[in-house]
Order: sequence, then structure tokens, then C-alpha cells
Amino acid sequence: MHAFDLRYLNGGQVIVRKAKNGETITTLDGVERSLTDEMLVIADTDKPVAVAGVMGGEYSGIMDDTTTIVFESACFNGPSIRMTAKKLGMRTEASSRYDKQLDPRGCRKMLNRALQLVQQLGAGEVVNGVVDCDCSDVSDFTLPFEPDWVNNFIGINVSAEEQKAILERLGCKIENGLIVVPSFRNDLRHKADISEEIARFYGYDKIEDRQLSGVANAQLTPFQKLEKLAGETMRACGLSEICTYPFISPKYYDKIELPADSKYRQCVTITNPLGEDTGVMRTTMLPSMLETLSLNYNNRNARAALYELARVYESNGLKDLPNEKNMLCIGMYGEGVDYFALKGIVEEFLDLLGLNDCDIEPLCDNPTFHPGRTAQVKIGEREIAVMGEIHPQVQSNYSIGVKVYAAQIDFDACFELSNLKRTYKQLPKYPALSRDIACVCKKAMPVLLLKRTIKNAMGANLESINLFDVYEGAQIPEGMKSVAFSMRLRAADRTLTDEEADAAMKRSVKALEKLGVSLRA
Repeated sequence: MHAFDLRYLNGGQVIVRKAKNGETITTLDGVERSLTDEMLVIADTDKPVAVAGVMGGEYSGIMDDTTTIVFESACFNGPSIRMTAKKLGMRTEASSRYDKQLDPRGCRKMLNRALQLVQQLGAGEVVNGVVDCDCSDVSDFTLPFEPDWVNNFIGINVSAEEQKAILERLGCKIENGLIVVPSFRNDLRHKADISEEIARFYGYDKIEDRQLSGVANAQLTPFQKLEKLAGETMRACGLSEICTYPFISPKYYDKIELPADSKYRQCVTITNPLGEDTGVMRTTMLPSMLETLSLNYNNRNARAALYELARVYESNGLKDLPNEKNMLCIGMYGEGVDYFALKGIVEEFLDLLGLNDCDIEPLCDNPTFHPGRTAQVKIGEREIAVMGEIHPQVQSNYSIGVKVYAAQIDFDACFELSNLKRTYKQLPKYPALSRDIACVCKKAMPVLLLKRTIKNAMGANLESINLFDVYEGAQIPEGMKSVAFSMRLRAADRTLTDEEADAAMKRSVKALEKLGVSLRA
């Protein structure tokens, strides 16, 4: 409630309205305040005379020579008053009361009480006439009266009569199966609120312990299971998980040497970024991983092996929502870290997913990686991973003085192609035969081509083929290299003979000779 000096109300009117942008008022504390069109004010015909629910204006305040007073009693919207007080930096007793949402039916009562005090104290004469703007016309708020629901919700057994008595003591009424909530209890708006009041009167100490029941048998989705498996595999390989922001600076793409026309520069731009370093959504995980490795290196950590499973965001030409892809990124440097250590981790992960039939091919056109020490992993024609040594220039951009190895795996593609079902396979009944082959080929010839050629020539009895040696140096001509494979052959229905194994070896040698490859002497 607020009191105004009628002399200073231009037009003799009290108007409740929204303020105008740039409008000012000097409040009772003597401070001039600038208002916005989101703030509620009490005004006369010309100007604001009070900030509604917060503080009155100095100009229309009660003076020593005041002769006529206008009392105003209102119930303003609590959230609106709270926002106004916050923006103006004013925490007053009035605003704190409105925060809690006052009783709208109390406006007339409070006004009558003020007038009664004026008469009792002989402070003046009360003039008849009250302007009421919907303060008395407030409908009752009702809730269903459901004693059984309350008992089940709390875990007690209180009769309907006892619950009714408790509610009536709180000022509620029970009419036609409904609880009529008093206007001064704005906190009673749900059945749970009613249950809380009944439990409070009943006594929390009387509620007996009861074993939980009806717990849902929730399970992980297949994708969540794969996420969990990926994390377990990475940690088993000695990697530590990191979590980085999906927001990065566009300058990070310069640090990983992406060309200006790269598709990875087509980013989703943030409208209200946290800062210059968080202006766009990342399209690749490598900048975040390299930033973290750089932080570790420059804090004198001699070795780091990290992984992150998170999303990248492709702008999709900004025609629709961006494409969100889940990626698994690995980054390593330090003692015992090389390309083959990284390759082993990637192969271990793919093997657990049942993705054994994948090809590892050289990759020379990725500017972030070393052109001669990088490979792509493909299943058919689909690329699912890139791995290798980071380009020396990129390492220099991140102030890392040692070789860094990284891999980025398309986790969504792995999920789509994975086969986590394991079927029992009977142990072989017949013995296996082992054969080794060492051949000399051009240094630039991919090992994968040799492996495929041998595999196709050996036939159906080839159980496994593994690379075990690559050698360059003495006894090997310049520009050539020696590559050696170990093979295991086995027939499912009989014991394989040496003659059959030798015949398969001869087929392999002939197939290699067609490629210009010779056996090592």
C-alpha cells in the first residue's frame, strides 16, 4: 500500500501502466532512475509517481503540509515486480513481499485498516468512495480432494475425516469433493502441496520406513552400450578421457592448416558467444584435442595419451538444423608413442565392434597430418577413421616440441556397421600349418596391396595373415624394401597336407611376381 499527496497527482488520477523507454523518476531515496517499457509504474496523467511494488516517487510523497491523501492498495504480479527491482538494483521491503505473491483479496482489507487507523488516531477525516479494479472479483482456486492419493504418495494411512480436519485448520474448505484453497495460500497449487501440509500436521516422525517398490527396469540403449564399450576400451589401452567445449575459435582452423575452401570451415556461428575463442561450433575434434595436448606439454607433462567422445556440428548449408555427428578422437605424445601404438589402439577398438574386414590405406592430402605417415581406415568405400602423425607445422603452431599422433574415428559409422553379437565357434578339430613369405618390392608400394594379393591367392584355407617385418637397409637394393608376412592355413574338414600348403604358396608367389615383386633371398 502507498500514500500519495493529491496535490501532486496531475489530473487527480492514479493510473497503472507500463513505463516508457527513457522515462525517469526520482524515488523516495532521492535517486533518479531510468525506466524501460518492461517496468510497471503508477502514474498520474503526465508522469510516473511510483515504481509499482518497489518504491514511491519523491515528488508525490507525503509532506508536512499535506492536506489530502490518496491511499493505493494493489496486488501486483510477483515475477514482474522482482524483475523490475533487479534491473533497478532496488531490494525493498515492498518488492520482497510481492516476490511471495500477496493475497489479492487482502487489498480491500488493508485499505480499510489504514482508514480505520486514520480515524482512531485523529489524523484526518475519511472521505467515502473506493475505486476497486478487480481486487474483490477473484475466483477461488480448487484442487481435487483425494485422501487415498495422499496416503499412497506419502506412505501413510490418514483417514479422510482427519485429512479434512487438517485442511480446514489451514483455512481450506471441502465442497463437493473439491478443496477450496484460501486466497492467501498461493503456495497450494498441486496435490503434492496438499500432501506436504497433511504430512507436516500428521508428523514426519510418524511416517514408517518402507522398502522402495515399482522401480523401472531401465536399460542402456544400443548406442549407449557402444559409448560405454568405447570408453572402457580406451581406458584399458591407457588413455585418459577429456571433455572440451564444442565451441571453438575460427582461428583454430588456421592452426591446423586447413585451406580456405575446406568444408570444415563451414561452421555454425554462435549468436551470443562467451568470448572470441568460442565463436563457432567445431566441425572437427582435432583443434580441441591439440589444444589439450599443447596444454599438457607446456605444463611439462612428459607423456599424454588422451581420448574424447563428443559431437561435431556440420552447418548443412544453414538450410536446416546442423548435422550432429559423434566422433571419437585420440591424441598421444611422449615415450613409447608412435604410429604403430596408435594403430594398435584403433584396431583394438574396431576389432571389439566386429569390424575386422577393414582396409588401412595411405592418406597424403590431409593438411593436418604428415603426408607420409598418415592412413585412412575404410570399410568398403566408406572412410571411418583417419590416423597418423600430426604435421610438423601444426605441431609448431601448437608449441609442441615432440611428435604428436592423433586419430579421429567416425563413431556414428562404427555404430551403424558394428556387430556386437558374439556366436560360439567350435574349436578346430584339425591342426594348422604355418608358412612365412618375405618379398622385396618398391619402397612406395603399399603393404595393403601385397596383403590383399597374398590373401586372394592363398584361397579358402587361409585362416590368418599378419605382417611381422618391414626392413630397409643392408642387403636390400636402394629404393626397395623387404616385407614379411606370417600365414596360418587350416582346413575345416580334414588335415591339410604340406603339398596343399606348398601349392597355395606357389600361387601367392606367382601373383606377387605379376606386381613386380620378388622373393627375398
